[in-house]
Amino acid sequence: MDVLIASSADGLMLGLVYGLAAMGLSLIWGVMKVINLAHGPFIALGMFFVYLVGVKAGLTPYVAILLAIAFGIALGVVTYFVAVHRILDAPELSTLLATFSVNLIIIGVGTVVFTTTPRAVDVKLPSVSLGAVSMPMTRFIAAFFSLAAAAGLYLFLYRTKIGKSIRAVSMNRAAAELMGIDTTKILALSFGIGTMLAVLAGGLIATLFPFTILSGGIYELKSFVICVLGGLGNPAGALLGGVILGLLEGVTSVFIPVSWVPVIEFTLLVLILLVRPTGILGGG
Repeated sequence: MDVLIASSADGLMLGLVYGLAAMGLSLIWGVMKVINLAHGPFIALGMFFVYLVGVKAGLTPYVAILLAIAFGIALGVVTYFVAVHRILDAPELSTLLATFSVNLIIIGVGTVVFTTTPRAVDVKLPSVSLGAVSMPMTRFIAAFFSLAAAAGLYLFLYRTKIGKSIRAVSMNRAAAELMGIDTTKILALSFGIGTMLAVLAGGLIATLFPFTILSGGIYELKSFVICVLGGLGNPAGALLGGVILGLLEGVTSVFIPVSWVPVIEFTLLVLILLVRPTGILGGG
């Protein structure tokens, strides 16, 4: 029972980080109907940003994670104007191929620069005891950052003028333009925020597990599962889907080999697509 409790709690906290990553993917789709296939490499860049700034440059990893917010937004805005903006109204396959090209460029350059040697961000913090269960403090901090980022995104989207403009553009871009909203800036900012969430999640994951430039791929797949589970285009659904997936990983890993967990996750993806393709919080 102690093992089950510990695994469930661990899965819950990891699920919040998964949900944070998926929120970026979901936000970009919700605002501009673009499936961002560069999501995984963005997560990996977040890992290396925290490694380079928080370890090599001598800052603490959590200061580097805060700095990653600005890095992620800048990276997303640049990517939007370089790869997405001019083909945004083209068939959806065009944006799919464009973001996949960004994926390949980041992986290719990253492999040359960083190689595929695993790195790790060593965070020396005490463990937290919950009865007979002991868990690393890094898990709690990652969960806290994820919840804080999710709360910040909610307040930004629903309590600020720019956030309301983003929601207006996501509902009807043409009508938003008629109301005087600069949709180009809003779309670029939306892509920047979505990228920032991926980078932030990558930075948090780097404090938990070793990583390489290829590590973002598995988290990109998890993000797609989570988005389908919670409802594609719904950031709140992404957070809920992340928690569900994390708990599923935590509980099932107690009873079956870890290598079978991805099989269960993708089986869940197929079932959700068959039974409720709009997701838990999706319409319909």
